[in-house]
Amino acid sequence: MFSSQTAKIKYSYNKIREVKSHRIGELFSAYRDILWDDGRHKYNVSSFIGEIDEILLGERFSAFDQSTLDNLIGTLRQRGNSNATINRKMAALSKLLRKAHKMGDIHSLPEFRRQKERAGRIRFLERDEEARLFAAIKSRSEDAYRLSVFLVDTGCRLGEALGLIWNDIQEHRVSFWITKSGRSRTIPMTERVKEVIKLPATEGRRPKGPFTKLSQAQFRAIWNDAKAEVGLGADDQVVPHILRHTCASRLVQGGIDIRRVQMWLGHQTLSMTMRYAHLATNDLDGCVTVLETPRCSGADSGGASALSAPPPARRGPKGEPAASNAPKPAKRSAKS
Repeated sequence: MFSSQTAKIKYSYNKIREVKSHRIGELFSAYRDILWDDGRHKYNVSSFIGEIDEILLGERFSAFDQSTLDNLIGTLRQRGNSNATINRKMAALSKLLRKAHKMGDIHSLPEFRRQKERAGRIRFLERDEEARLFAAIKSRSEDAYRLSVFLVDTGCRLGEALGLIWNDIQEHRVSFWITKSGRSRTIPMTERVKEVIKLPATEGRRPKGPFTKLSQAQFRAIWNDAKAEVGLGADDQVVPHILRHTCASRLVQGGIDIRRVQMWLGHQTLSMTMRYAHLATNDLDGCVTVLETPRCSGADSGGASALSAPPPARRGPKGEPAASNAPKPAKRSAKS
């Protein structure tokens, strides 16, 4: 403390904290419950971090340098991971390391660069495929059938539907509060959805929500048995998430603009919804009309094309023809 008649200055010293070395697994154990909510996504992240820790051979570090990150990405690629899969794993690692850096567990971070992903083919159900698949599901479980109809007509994620409670359903609309993006949304319901959310009259206590009797594992097991029965067992893209793709595809093909499709699905960015933009083929029909319009031939235009037509005469400032800059022919003399 220093003081005088004119000023009073106080000096203080912050505590210096030692940065210790940690394993990736240790950091995940410390911060997983803070960074990720319980659910399937947290389960996937746990698998990602476990694989990363295994690749790093449990190495302890106080700084995660760029060469370590590059070697990690190279190893994942050698193991057959696509760029999209690598991006998901790196997103989990980046989130964990940024938290550890903020808390003072590590003192430097590498630069995470998103790998370029290819736009793959989006599989969606045709009407006849939906009818056959849903009939097979209904023969196994009425609750699973009701959930399937709800998923395809709302386009919501499986976890969003299973987490619904009765207070989320008001008149003709349904609200999704627990979403992947963290943003709630409310959408209107189709007549078919209004029917399937009604539970049959049964004795006993009413469940918390329309689909809370089912778990994800139970629904997926019923789904896989049904798709095998209708001849879709070999198609690895026919998973419950295909119902979300099917809903989005039908909206775009029906003429709904991309921005409203984004709001309906709850996509965080428009680029995610643009995957379905190519299905809006009606928007391009006018291009064919323009290209097929007959062009004027040379005979129809009096033998002169637009490219060979003489330029319009220039006008002077008062509208009279301007003097030409072209050379005038020489005057003939009287002797000639």
